Amino acid sequence: MAIREMKTLLLSLLLFIFVVGCSNNEEANQSEEVPEATTNPEDVGYPDEITYWTELHPSVANSLEDLNGVGVYQELEKATGTKVSFQHPSGEGTQITEQFNLLIASGNLPDVIEYNWHAVQRGPDNAIDSGTIIRLNELIEAHAPNLSKYLEENPEVKKSITTDGGNIYAFPFLRSDEKLMVFMGPIIRQDWLDKLNLEMPTTIDEWENVLRTIKDGDPNGNGEKDEIPLLLHPDQFKNLGAFASAWGMTPMFYHENGTVKFGSIQPEYKEFLSRMNSWYEDGLLDADFAATDLKLQDAKVTNNQLGSLYGYTGGGIGKYTGLMADKNPEFKLAPAPNPSLKEGEKAARGHRDFPYSGWHSVAITGNAENPEEIVKWLDYAYSEEGHFLFNFGVEGVSYEVEDGYPKYTDEVMENPDGLPVSDALGKYVRSSYGGPFIQDVRYLEQYLELPEQKDAIQIWSDSAENEILLPLITLTAEESREYASIMSDLETYYDEMVVKFIMGAEPLENFDKFVETLKGMGIERAIELQQAALERYEQR
Repeated sequence: MAIREMKTLLLSLLLFIFVVGCSNNEEANQSEEVPEATTNPEDVGYPDEITYWTELHPSVANSLEDLNGVGVYQELEKATGTKVSFQHPSGEGTQITEQFNLLIASGNLPDVIEYNWHAVQRGPDNAIDSGTIIRLNELIEAHAPNLSKYLEENPEVKKSITTDGGNIYAFPFLRSDEKLMVFMGPIIRQDWLDKLNLEMPTTIDEWENVLRTIKDGDPNGNGEKDEIPLLLHPDQFKNLGAFASAWGMTPMFYHENGTVKFGSIQPEYKEFLSRMNSWYEDGLLDADFAATDLKLQDAKVTNNQLGSLYGYTGGGIGKYTGLMADKNPEFKLAPAPNPSLKEGEKAARGHRDFPYSGWHSVAITGNAENPEEIVKWLDYAYSEEGHFLFNFGVEGVSYEVEDGYPKYTDEVMENPDGLPVSDALGKYVRSSYGGPFIQDVRYLEQYLELPEQKDAIQIWSDSAENEILLPLITLTAEESREYASIMSDLETYYDEMVVKFIMGAEPLENFDKFVETLKGMGIERAIELQQAALERYEQR
């Protein structure tokens, strides 16, 4: 071959490589800027199979091995043809978190993961940037008409499920009614109040009088005076403001007119700790409050020991009333208002959820080979048919429609195997604990059978302002890294010190030193990060 011909061939080859390289770079840049659906929506079908990682809720685990046994997924497979292989972590609470972190670190991910993606380390934007999960905006617009319609009609919900980076990262669990957003609060033995001629307490001082009278009054009438007046778990006043919000704050982050604060460094928190310390020393607060888990709490209630607690409408009032029906016919629980410091005032906050709180959200992982089909499958739950399926289960089995109202059958409400309503529901639906769908208030109207349960929602709602609650803000990946670095050690120290203050192992004279230590550990910087996130949220 002549030298000139060789040069011409080499030049042509280099030009080809350059053009292809530029074309590939341009395509890569375009795909990074605007991820587009690559398939016509009309051509997308449901997936043949999906791998799905999610916690197995106790109401299901009590009678079934996995979610494949639940009516909603059996019917969903019939409707879509999709076979689901569920992967369930074991344990609860921190055990679930640990297994989630191990799963993510392994890189061996299923197609979808149900988790609180809003609360993951470094935030959902980082999870998308790292390829752990994928951005859903364009896929939802193209292949999820039911969820798209709901978000268009509810812009505030769309705002809450979108990050500061503009990413929608998961199919959300949504509460459709205000009545669904309050389901925890103070609960007290009404039969003990009646025996001791006591009025329902509304203030901290009134609570102290009631607790002292329970301790000294022997409402069980067994002469042993072994009653435990009050059980409060540390995480309840820490994260929910239980009783602490009587002092106008909540122990963790909150805001006053847009200014973020951390309640535990406020002088009012010392007053709260002082009162809890005196209650503990006087035997009004459970001596084992820091070590009592749910099983031990159940035992204390069902053994006629516990006078009051902070609990659920269903898993508290309903559950214990059912368990005690035969054991003690006089047993009666009632909801108590969130206590304030002054009569006629409201607590700064009580338990209140948001339409979207982050829990039970399903993200599609970067390992999924058919995200468009999965999006269509997940969107089914937001359709009219899916809405009934996820909330009420199988028509003719778990519910019947009477005058247009979906009414649970005796299979659920009077289960022939003796299952409580929560467990009977768990065999057919997900409405009792959440998932990637829109929860229907008509579920709650039936689930809360007792008048005390129905009253609880109104009483707990009316006795708290809840103006100080932070919305569902998100930190950037860099902020999340810094925030996690601060809070991991800080919260460990915080949790230990609060229990010591209440139990008297650490004198309250050292509260100022406690505050200074928190500041030295970076709490003021954590407040700044929360403030920046709140301001960005308001600008969405």
